[in-house]
Amino acid sequence: MYVIEKKCVSRSLLKIIVGQLTWTGQAGRLRLCGDGAPSPIQAATLSVVAAAQLRPVIIAASEPSMRKVILCLAIALLPTLVAAQQYDLVLEGGRVIDPETGLDAVRNVGIRDGQIDRISAHPLSGRRVIHAEGLVVAPGFIDLHQHGQDLTSQRVKAFDGVTTALEMEIGAPDITQFLKSKEGHSLIHYGTTASHVAARALVFGAPLPEGTILPKSGTATDQAATPEQIQRIQQRLRDELDAGGLGVGMGIQYTPGSTRLEVIDMFRVAAERRLPVYTHMRSAGRIEPGSAIESVEEVIGAAAVTGASLHIVHINSTCLRDSLECISLIEGARTRGLDVTTEAYPYIAGMTAINSAVFNPGWREKLGIDYDNLVLPDTGEHLTKERFDELHASSKQQWVLIFANTQEVIDAVIPNPLVMIASDGLESHPRNAGTYSRVLSQYVREKKTLTLIEALRKMTLMPAQMLECSTPAGRRKGRLQEGADADIVVFDPQTIADRSTFEKPMEPSVGVHYLLVGGTPLIDDEKLVPDTYPGRAILGPGKLVH
Repeated sequence: MYVIEKKCVSRSLLKIIVGQLTWTGQAGRLRLCGDGAPSPIQAATLSVVAAAQLRPVIIAASEPSMRKVILCLAIALLPTLVAAQQYDLVLEGGRVIDPETGLDAVRNVGIRDGQIDRISAHPLSGRRVIHAEGLVVAPGFIDLHQHGQDLTSQRVKAFDGVTTALEMEIGAPDITQFLKSKEGHSLIHYGTTASHVAARALVFGAPLPEGTILPKSGTATDQAATPEQIQRIQQRLRDELDAGGLGVGMGIQYTPGSTRLEVIDMFRVAAERRLPVYTHMRSAGRIEPGSAIESVEEVIGAAAVTGASLHIVHINSTCLRDSLECISLIEGARTRGLDVTTEAYPYIAGMTAINSAVFNPGWREKLGIDYDNLVLPDTGEHLTKERFDELHASSKQQWVLIFANTQEVIDAVIPNPLVMIASDGLESHPRNAGTYSRVLSQYVREKKTLTLIEALRKMTLMPAQMLECSTPAGRRKGRLQEGADADIVVFDPQTIADRSTFEKPMEPSVGVHYLLVGGTPLIDDEKLVPDTYPGRAILGPGKLVH
């Protein structure tokens, strides 16, 4: 406890510098009480104060006037100390929520050099102060499943609270080209897995057309690979991991010619690098063989025999009516020590390329739907058999909405504690623009099947922990803690909502007031900051060591 002459310094200035102040019983004196370990500036200030109150040897107790002179000289240096402690940006008075520590309280957040430097209940000084009273301050949302990597898609992701959007399910066909195209031109953080689909197509002599990630149904998708071809596919994946891939992305349903052994061999590539596999499973529906249950068993088995971590994408749209049974298999695998995770998005319709192998013969029986359950997103046209045959045979990629799920299934899946949120985002589907706001508005505010901190955990901490399997950078994401990256969303919990629909899929969400990407404001007072590109690449260990 330190006692300071009141007339040497103002109470308000000392409160900013040191912390909580309380009056002593003595007139004209203050007692300083810090909250926990002092910051460097607090320690320096207290040292100066202490020096001014030392007993003889330095200052004689019989010279109170000299002590006062020294203290007043020290106070004259406070502006310099204040400048040293000033933050680039302060978020003041918001409801700060960190899903990892459980913090849920009004705090001030000081940001410096792209990181969260200080979280305090006491005032902080910043070059800019954003008043966040009545708003939630949370880690920026992390989307592990975002296909749309263009600026138009990134814009709507930002309004949905997303600070990191990664292409992990299928992966970019050429990682070097992908990273080069986005460097210095990305609104939010980006990254990708190595694409098994693209590697297979390349080895089969049918490389993917530029700008696409899925192959047309044909020999490269439906034919089994020879041992020599499998080795070449594996080598291509290794090369892509060396280029910065965050894992191996597999769309097994898009390459039905892949044998069980080929799948295991791709898991082995991931395991040898200690990286995860993100997979769209082999099949959907209940018909055996080829059911969703069998497909979950296949990839869990591949993870078990190779040791690779496994992430199963969009459990809701692959397992459909059996989603909860599929989740129970994942729970069983996790209970027995396997690293298996999954995700879902809050919409009843899926979407994919109509000329892909998903629509090989038998798709209607597997999915339990017919032609008129397929809808072209641009026109709203429900397909007939004739129209389907025309589009499926075309070499031109055409997206189609698939209405095969029910709201009851989605409402049961989203709150499940094992399920994280990921959008499977792509233009033409409202999930691209509205996934995260939709969860907050429908499942937290309206249905009340999730608490706010539970929902945030699914959008931040859980995907960050999955990302840790790929890069140490994951440890600094998805948290609102000192030392974490300043990827932060500030939103109004009472108004945040999705606005995208199947008719207007790119309508931005509302309710995000501020979005910081690496400490840089991207959304400022509910408006996108022009000509600002703070997004940076998130790279796998192969690139980091080269």
